[in-house]
Amino acid sequence: MTGAELKQLRNDLSDALERKLSAADMAKLCGLPGTSGADTIRRWEVSGPTPEATRILRVLAMASERYPILEKFDIFDRHDVREEDRPAKRTAFRAQMRDEARRRLG
Repeated sequence: MTGAELKQLRNDLSDALERKLSAADMAKLCGLPGTSGADTIRRWEVSGPTPEATRILRVLAMASERYPILEKFDIFDRHDVREEDRPAKRTAFRAQMRDEARRRLG
């Protein structure tokens, strides 16, 4: 993930959560320390996040319709899920991801 992609992710998550996310908010979502977390996010928006942070950010990105549901989370395309039920289950999963992000933000 590049710095520009992280900036776009912050904007996309802001849209998904229906509130403008600050660098401090993104730090909370990533579990970064409060005192320096916002500075770390701003630095990553220039240079790109670490590989470990990128993994966390890809999971958080699933709260937005603009990002795919990662394969290891995609339980919707299995043979035991009726095809007509899949869109509703994906929608419910994304809503659950948004609720979790809101809970982390307080």
